[in-house]
Amino acid sequence: MSRLGRVTDTGVGRALRARVMGWLRGLRDDLWTTRVDPLPASTWLRWLPHGLMCLAAFGITLGGTGDMSDNGQLPPGLALLIAVAQGGAVVLGLWRPVLAWWVTMGAFLVAAVTLRTRLGFDPDTYTWPWTAAGIIGLLLVLLLLALRVPARAAVLALAVTALVTYVFESPVTGVNYDRTGWVAVCLAVVVVVVGTALRGRREARAELVEQTTLTAEERTRRTLLEERSRIARELHDVVAHHMSVISIQAQVAPHLVENPPDELKENLAGIRQNALEALTELRRVLGVLRSEHAGPGEPLTDHAPQPTLDRLDALVENTRAAGREVTTEINGERRPLPPGVELSAYRIVQEALSNVLRHAPGASAKVRLTYRRDGLEVEIVNSRPTGPAPPSKGAGHGLLGMRERVAMLGGTMTAHPWHWDGFKVAAFLPDTPPADGPGTGRPTDRTTDPRGGTP
Repeated sequence: MSRLGRVTDTGVGRALRARVMGWLRGLRDDLWTTRVDPLPASTWLRWLPHGLMCLAAFGITLGGTGDMSDNGQLPPGLALLIAVAQGGAVVLGLWRPVLAWWVTMGAFLVAAVTLRTRLGFDPDTYTWPWTAAGIIGLLLVLLLLALRVPARAAVLALAVTALVTYVFESPVTGVNYDRTGWVAVCLAVVVVVVGTALRGRREARAELVEQTTLTAEERTRRTLLEERSRIARELHDVVAHHMSVISIQAQVAPHLVENPPDELKENLAGIRQNALEALTELRRVLGVLRSEHAGPGEPLTDHAPQPTLDRLDALVENTRAAGREVTTEINGERRPLPPGVELSAYRIVQEALSNVLRHAPGASAKVRLTYRRDGLEVEIVNSRPTGPAPPSKGAGHGLLGMRERVAMLGGTMTAHPWHWDGFKVAAFLPDTPPADGPGTGRPTDRTTDPRGGTP
């Protein structure tokens, strides 16, 4: 064999030995332990399984004592000690299943050895090496073990049980007793298979719940990012307009001054150049955002002007055309607001009215705008629906966009049920950016209700 072949064989052998040793160490850790592994309470039955196990343990102790003392001719004290060990192992298995299995096997060994001395002397037949109470205790302990340990450990415990049973039963022949070894082993196989299947089902269900939770979180995160991208695309025209105005004013300014100094010309030229570069970068970034959400054949840019509160009447008329009663109320002196505030206020009203149409059949709505000295209050209230809401095909994140828009402006927002199954959305949008920058003020979202206007 070549040197390369020897090296390869040695490497494969080492890897195989390492894997086998790791597997054996895992089995040792699974079965040679006294760690606490409590049986969880049932979802619907709560602690009923624990009570049933304790009741079964009492029956095993009582029945085993009478059986071994009367039919097995053991001293009452020894029979009680063995029966207590068999029944107590069932109770112990509720918290330490591995240790309970070892106790069961120990009680089996003591009972088999002591009862062996009585075999052949009693004219009546007797069950051996497993007693009736011992079989019941073994099955319950193996069930508790298989429910909480890996399948390999449960199979190993079953194999050890079968081996010990065979060693005790096979050499004893020619005496008067009923063999219980095969019965105990066959029933133990069934119990281990059932327990392992139930454990696998519980783990699969827990993994499914975890994956469902992660999926819901990812869906919410993705919706949040998509909403932010949509807000950024909508604000493109607003920001681009201001940058364009800055560029034009910087270009025209030198012509408004007679004999402007060179330093002024250089500064204005720098302002114009920076504005043009910022506008170019802004369009590039927004182009990427648009390309991520544009469908096949759709243009990557949209030059339609963004709506403001001047189009509020048209929005209300569209909702009325759908068969809903909508009233508007404007308080305070109406004045022009920053474009971002106008756009956000329009989108909040639009989303709230859309959700009234989707989730509050037959409900009327009221839109109230209050112009304050430091900003704008927007309030949309819908009355109680007249019927159940139809299934919605939307993403169910109507409040998410409102919340992001309000947070961007440093405002506050509440959304909660209103009088008699109605719903109310209220937001305050300041007309000046917050001192710490946009997005620092997180709006309050108190609750959501599918019966109201916002899901």
